[in-house]
Amino acid sequence: MDAVLNGERRGRELRGLGDGGVVDVLVVGGGVTGVGVALDAAARGLRTVLVERRDLGFGTSRWSSKLVHGGLRYLASGGVGIARESAIERDVLLTRTAPHLTRSIPQVVPLLPNVGGAQRVLVRAGFAAGDVLRRSAGTSAGVLPRSRRVAAAEAVRMAPTLRRAGLRGGLVAWDGQLTDDARLVVAIGRTAAAHGASVLTRVEATRVTENSAVLRDTVSGETLEVRARIVINAAGVWADQVDPRISLRPSRGTHLVFDAAAFGGLSASLTVPIPGSTSRFVFAFPAAHGRVYLGLTDEDAPGPVPDEPEPTDAEIDFLLDTVNTVLREPLRRSDIRGRFAGLRPLLRTADDSTADISREHAVLRAPGAPVTIVGGKLTTYRRMAEDAVDAAVAQARLTAGPCRTARIPLVGAVSGAARDRVPAPPLLVERYGSEATIVMDLARRDPALAEPVAPGLDVLRAEFAYAVSHELALDPADLLDRRTRLGLVAEDRAAALPAAEAALAEAH
Repeated sequence: MDAVLNGERRGRELRGLGDGGVVDVLVVGGGVTGVGVALDAAARGLRTVLVERRDLGFGTSRWSSKLVHGGLRYLASGGVGIARESAIERDVLLTRTAPHLTRSIPQVVPLLPNVGGAQRVLVRAGFAAGDVLRRSAGTSAGVLPRSRRVAAAEAVRMAPTLRRAGLRGGLVAWDGQLTDDARLVVAIGRTAAAHGASVLTRVEATRVTENSAVLRDTVSGETLEVRARIVINAAGVWADQVDPRISLRPSRGTHLVFDAAAFGGLSASLTVPIPGSTSRFVFAFPAAHGRVYLGLTDEDAPGPVPDEPEPTDAEIDFLLDTVNTVLREPLRRSDIRGRFAGLRPLLRTADDSTADISREHAVLRAPGAPVTIVGGKLTTYRRMAEDAVDAAVAQARLTAGPCRTARIPLVGAVSGAARDRVPAPPLLVERYGSEATIVMDLARRDPALAEPVAPGLDVLRAEFAYAVSHELALDPADLLDRRTRLGLVAEDRAAALPAAEAALAEAH
């Protein structure tokens, strides 16, 4: 099988499901955990089908901070296990499975008068513990350098809009950053398809049991029943809609979007301790398309789960007020270009604060019900998938080998010197890895595709064409909001919409 996903393949494989027969594993949910489960199961030789009622990465998976965390904050609350697991999975992403979609990024905590002595000690101790985690995970200092203290001039070089008055330098540690979380989801899904999985978007699963589901193609309206030896519920914050016996407690994480100019050429994650907390920070970091993201909140989000959560005014004020404590010129609401919020599918605890709820994941099993995987965090998606498939294999008594995903490079994976030799612009290599050559071939064959999707934007028309032909983009929102992130800024979205519609029309 190849890794090409498009509408034609979707239709062919959906029709094939209607021919009957039993699949080994049916995965419900196309976020990072769901595609991870599909890859794991397919790589073990199991006939695997994934269904997603919207698009790949439609939910929580596209609303993360785009960081590959080493789990440092969990040490403060004694979560040694999840911290080490995070560090190990960070190393897998950075060095083996997705070196083209990840990079190291310094995080700088400015030492200003509002950072008290106790907080400085805690941050330095945390960074030192992070170095121990990095070494225990086998990550070399060449991949993630050791933490250190820097002079004020170096701190300002990393974060040019820092206040100079009273600045006594900064504490710097290194972590991982994703080019984009939604692009990671697509890469995992395509890799699963290359291993034989059927990856079907716009397919809703209803009446889900341990061994079956009714599927509805939301494009055609047609329905069919699929039988499976085991069903895995990886629907994230919607897991309780797949299995009503599940009870989650989501929390909302909000980010604001700025032009990079608002932070003067930020080259690090500017990390600001939240007053009164020993383990929480607000951070601003460079992102795709010449932007900076500022996050992160952690607020209880009871009630019905919306398709696209909205930040609250209080969260916006909190983020601005916190970051402004370290900036020379305060940011205002008028500087905000966009905003986004995501809901975390957290496990319930006795504590009332969602900020302290464990990010550990759980595999839930009950007679007659699908195997459900909930909790966790983006960085540990691969381990979550492994545990879910292990449980499914045991429950259904499937014949399957051990997990192989820690050694399977994702579509486009390329690193080191080989990355520099890919004959394509660095920006395209950063987004597509070795597959950037396919994007460039499209642009060479049709000069119109070598043009940007709109004046001043850094996405080529060839990228839209590639997303339609290779990445299962089926409508303009797929192109604008997930295959790229132009949609985070309303003006950019409007400017690029005609090119998105043209790319889809050309494919048909």
